[in-house]
Amino acid sequence: MYIGLQSRGVFALPADVRKRHRLDQPGAQLRVVERDDGVIELHPQVAIPADQAWFWTERWQAMEVEADADVAAGRLTRHASSEAFLQHIDSLRDSS
Repeated sequence: MYIGLQSRGVFALPADVRKRHRLDQPGAQLRVVERDDGVIELHPQVAIPADQAWFWTERWQAMEVEADADVAAGRLTRHASSEAFLQHIDSLRDSS
């Protein structure tokens, strides 16, 4: 992909790239890294509200990956109702 650069150094990323990297959200920025080999890297940076920062911690993201793997492998239990779910939780507590 090639992007045209205007005389003042301004360029526009294609809409699908902005969307895929969440750069279409308010507060989004690009971190510019100029490497010694002459390559210029653009790293998407999205502002995260303080009350949601816990979700993006390394520990929480690792737990999300683990949960996704459990779901993909079928390691889950479905319940027909909230009452059935609570009974299941009680049975787990009673067995420990």
